[in-house]
Amino acid sequence: MDRTSITPEPHQLRALAHPVRLRMLGMLRVDGPATATSLATRLGLNSGATSYHLRQLAQHGFVVDDEERGNGRERWWRAAHTSTRTAGGPVGTEAGDSADAFLQAAVVVYSEWLQQAVEEGPLLPEPWRDATSFNDWIHRLTPAAARHLMRTVGEMMEAVEDDEDDPWARSVVVQVHVFPRPGQEYDAQERHP
Repeated sequence: MDRTSITPEPHQLRALAHPVRLRMLGMLRVDGPATATSLATRLGLNSGATSYHLRQLAQHGFVVDDEERGNGRERWWRAAHTSTRTAGGPVGTEAGDSADAFLQAAVVVYSEWLQQAVEEGPLLPEPWRDATSFNDWIHRLTPAAARHLMRTVGEMMEAVEDDEDDPWARSVVVQVHVFPRPGQEYDAQERHP
Protein backbone atom coordinates (compact mmCIF):
# COMPACT_ATOMS: atom_id res chain seq x y z
CA MET A 1 0.00 0.00 0.00
CA ASP A 2 1.26 3.49 -0.79
CA ARG A 3 2.17 5.62 2.22
CA THR A 4 -0.70 8.03 1.67
CA SER A 5 -2.96 9.84 4.08
CA ILE A 6 -6.38 11.38 3.90
CA THR A 7 -7.54 14.62 5.49
CA PRO A 8 -11.30 14.08 5.46
CA GLU A 9 -13.95 16.70 4.94
CA PRO A 10 -16.28 17.17 7.93
CA HIS A 11 -18.97 14.82 6.56
CA GLN A 12 -16.33 12.11 5.97
CA LEU A 13 -14.89 12.57 9.44
CA ARG A 14 -18.32 12.30 11.03
CA ALA A 15 -18.82 8.95 9.26
CA LEU A 16 -15.52 7.76 10.74
CA ALA A 17 -16.52 8.92 14.24
CA HIS A 18 -17.68 5.45 15.31
CA PRO A 19 -15.43 3.13 17.35
CA VAL A 20 -16.38 0.04 15.31
CA ARG A 21 -15.49 1.78 12.06
CA LEU A 22 -12.20 3.00 13.49
CA ARG A 23 -11.34 -0.51 14.69
CA MET A 24 -12.20 -1.97 11.28
CA LEU A 25 -10.21 0.65 9.39
CA GLY A 26 -7.26 0.09 11.72
CA MET A 27 -7.39 -3.67 11.13
CA LEU A 28 -7.45 -3.19 7.38
CA ARG A 29 -4.53 -0.77 7.55
CA VAL A 30 -2.37 -2.92 9.80
CA ASP A 31 -3.39 -6.49 8.97
CA GLY A 32 -4.32 -6.02 5.32
CA PRO A 33 -7.42 -6.86 3.29
CA ALA A 34 -10.28 -8.80 4.84
CA THR A 35 -13.88 -9.83 4.30
CA ALA A 36 -16.84 -8.62 6.35
CA THR A 37 -17.11 -12.13 7.80
CA SER A 38 -13.49 -12.28 8.96
CA LEU A 39 -13.74 -8.79 10.48
CA ALA A 40 -16.99 -9.76 12.20
CA THR A 41 -15.28 -12.75 13.81
CA ARG A 42 -12.36 -10.66 15.04
CA LEU A 43 -14.63 -7.91 16.36
CA GLY A 44 -17.26 -10.19 17.90
CA LEU A 45 -20.00 -8.77 15.68
CA ASN A 46 -22.33 -10.24 13.09
CA SER A 47 -21.35 -9.98 9.44
CA GLY A 48 -24.41 -7.82 8.65
CA ALA A 49 -23.15 -5.12 11.02
CA THR A 50 -19.62 -5.25 9.65
CA SER A 51 -20.94 -5.12 6.07
CA TYR A 52 -22.96 -2.02 6.94
CA HIS A 53 -19.94 -0.29 8.51
CA LEU A 54 -17.70 -1.27 5.58
CA ARG A 55 -20.20 0.24 3.14
CA GLN A 56 -20.20 3.46 5.20
CA LEU A 57 -16.40 3.54 5.16
CA ALA A 58 -16.40 2.91 1.40
CA GLN A 59 -19.01 5.59 0.73
CA HIS A 60 -16.74 8.14 2.43
CA GLY A 61 -13.50 7.02 0.75
CA PHE A 62 -11.76 5.18 3.60
CA VAL A 63 -11.92 1.64 2.17
CA VAL A 64 -12.16 0.17 -1.33
CA ASP A 65 -12.77 -3.23 -2.87
CA ASP A 66 -9.65 -5.37 -3.07
CA GLU A 67 -10.05 -6.54 -6.65
CA GLU A 68 -7.09 -8.96 -6.39
CA ARG A 69 -8.94 -11.14 -3.89
CA GLY A 70 -12.25 -12.85 -3.61
CA ASN A 71 -14.64 -14.50 -5.95
CA GLY A 72 -18.29 -14.00 -6.80
CA ARG A 73 -19.31 -14.93 -3.25
CA GLU A 74 -16.67 -13.10 -1.21
CA ARG A 75 -16.08 -9.35 -1.17
CA TRP A 76 -12.68 -8.32 0.13
CA TRP A 77 -11.96 -4.84 1.40
CA ARG A 78 -8.72 -2.92 1.86
CA ALA A 79 -7.86 0.45 3.37
CA ALA A 80 -7.60 3.25 0.82
CA HIS A 81 -4.95 5.15 2.86
CA THR A 82 -2.38 4.39 5.52
CA SER A 83 -3.42 7.21 7.85
CA THR A 84 -6.07 9.81 8.61
CA ARG A 85 -5.16 13.41 9.41
CA THR A 86 -7.63 15.80 10.98
CA ALA A 87 -7.79 19.48 10.26
CA GLY A 88 -10.32 20.32 12.96
CA GLY A 89 -12.03 23.66 13.09
CA PRO A 90 -13.48 26.27 15.43
CA VAL A 91 -15.86 25.15 18.18
CA GLY A 92 -19.48 25.15 17.06
CA THR A 93 -18.70 24.70 13.35
CA GLU A 94 -19.32 21.57 11.31
CA ALA A 95 -15.56 21.04 10.98
CA GLY A 96 -14.95 21.49 14.70
CA ASP A 97 -17.89 19.33 15.77
CA SER A 98 -16.91 16.56 13.33
CA ALA A 99 -13.31 16.60 14.56
CA ASP A 100 -14.48 16.44 18.18
CA ALA A 101 -16.79 13.49 17.43
CA PHE A 102 -13.94 11.69 15.64
CA LEU A 103 -11.57 12.32 18.55
CA GLN A 104 -14.10 10.92 21.02
CA ALA A 105 -14.23 7.67 19.02
CA ALA A 106 -10.45 7.59 18.60
CA VAL A 107 -9.87 7.94 22.34
CA VAL A 108 -12.21 4.99 22.97
CA VAL A 109 -10.13 2.84 20.62
CA TYR A 110 -6.80 4.11 22.04
CA SER A 111 -7.98 3.31 25.57
CA GLU A 112 -8.97 -0.21 24.53
CA TRP A 113 -5.55 -0.76 22.95
CA LEU A 114 -3.78 0.43 26.10
CA GLN A 115 -5.90 -1.81 28.32
CA GLN A 116 -5.37 -4.83 26.08
CA ALA A 117 -1.62 -4.17 25.90
CA VAL A 118 -1.39 -4.13 29.70
CA GLU A 119 -3.47 -7.32 29.95
CA GLU A 120 -1.31 -9.12 27.38
CA GLY A 121 1.97 -7.82 28.87
CA PRO A 122 2.64 -10.97 30.94
CA LEU A 123 2.38 -13.07 27.76
CA LEU A 124 5.11 -11.17 25.92
CA PRO A 125 8.63 -12.55 25.47
CA GLU A 126 11.08 -10.75 27.76
CA PRO A 127 12.69 -8.60 25.01
CA TRP A 128 9.23 -7.24 24.09
CA ARG A 129 8.32 -6.73 27.77
CA ASP A 130 11.54 -4.72 28.12
CA ALA A 131 10.74 -2.68 24.98
CA THR A 132 7.19 -1.85 26.12
CA SER A 133 6.72 1.48 27.84
CA PHE A 134 3.80 3.43 29.30
CA ASN A 135 4.90 6.94 30.25
CA ASP A 136 3.68 10.43 30.73
CA TRP A 137 5.54 13.68 31.19
CA ILE A 138 4.04 16.93 32.37
CA HIS A 139 5.68 20.22 31.35
CA ARG A 140 4.59 23.85 31.39
CA LEU A 141 4.49 24.93 27.74
CA THR A 142 2.99 27.66 25.63
CA PRO A 143 0.68 26.67 22.76
CA ALA A 144 3.54 27.43 20.33
CA ALA A 145 5.94 25.19 22.26
CA ALA A 146 3.33 22.38 22.37
CA ARG A 147 2.85 22.64 18.58
CA HIS A 148 6.63 22.57 18.08
CA LEU A 149 6.89 19.47 20.28
CA MET A 150 4.22 17.64 18.25
CA ARG A 151 5.81 18.66 14.93
CA THR A 152 9.18 17.37 16.15
CA VAL A 153 7.76 14.05 17.36
CA GLY A 154 5.73 13.73 14.14
CA GLU A 155 8.84 14.26 12.01
CA MET A 156 10.68 11.60 14.02
CA MET A 157 7.81 9.12 13.54
CA GLU A 158 7.60 9.83 9.80
CA ALA A 159 11.34 9.08 9.51
CA VAL A 160 11.06 5.63 11.13
CA GLU A 161 11.48 2.84 8.60
CA ASP A 162 9.58 -0.41 9.10
CA ASP A 163 11.60 -3.62 9.56
CA GLU A 164 9.64 -5.51 6.92
CA ASP A 165 12.14 -8.37 6.47
CA ASP A 166 13.01 -9.07 10.12
CA PRO A 167 11.02 -12.04 11.49
CA TRP A 168 11.36 -10.63 15.04
CA ALA A 169 9.67 -7.37 14.02
CA ARG A 170 6.04 -6.81 15.04
CA SER A 171 3.54 -4.01 14.58
CA VAL A 172 4.24 -1.51 17.36
CA VAL A 173 1.75 1.16 18.41
CA VAL A 174 3.23 4.54 19.31
CA GLN A 175 0.70 6.90 20.83
CA VAL A 176 1.72 10.46 21.62
CA HIS A 177 -0.87 12.81 22.98
CA VAL A 178 -0.29 16.47 23.71
CA PHE A 179 -3.03 18.30 25.58
CA PRO A 180 -3.44 20.76 28.43
CA ARG A 181 -3.87 18.86 31.69
CA PRO A 182 -7.64 18.63 32.26
CA GLY A 183 -9.19 20.66 35.05
CA GLN A 184 -7.18 23.84 34.62
CA GLU A 185 -8.97 27.16 34.42
CA TYR A 186 -8.56 29.58 31.52
CA ASP A 187 -9.32 33.25 31.17
CA ALA A 188 -11.77 33.61 28.27
CA GLN A 189 -9.74 36.59 27.03
CA GLU A 190 -6.43 34.75 27.26
CA ARG A 191 -4.44 35.09 24.05
CA HIS A 192 -0.96 33.94 23.26
CA PRO A 193 0.95 33.95 19.97
